[in-house]
Amino acid sequence: QVQLVESGGGLVQAGGSVRLSCAASGRSFSTYSMGWFRQAPGKEREFVASIAWTAGRTFYTDSVKGRFTISRDNAENTVSLQMNSLKPEDTAVYYCAAQRCVGVVSTNPDYWGQGTQVTVSS
Repeated sequence: QVQLVESGGGLVQAGGSVRLSCAASGRSFSTYSMGWFRQAPGKEREFVASIAWTAGRTFYTDSVKGRFTISRDNAENTVSLQMNSLKPEDTAVYYCAAQRCVGVVSTNPDYWGQGTQVTVSS
């Protein structure tokens, strides 16, 4: 069993930065690939970024490449999402996800966090 708790959301102006963190419980964190998803009002939840449990390979959706960076600390059981050059269209609830897989986390992961709101004002 893995529990995920996100933190770090808030209100930021366009062009600003926010760092999201996800704290995971459980002894097998290092064997899970981790991901971030987001859901804007009236839209489907979408993939943002993922980091594999092995070799730390990272994956990003095209709209955030070069602006967002996902990282993990297996010793601390945390995964982070550094978001720079934020745009109003990045406004959404951001969810942390965990999945036992070798690559990118899918839209049907094993575990979800409760979500944290990020609002980018123009």
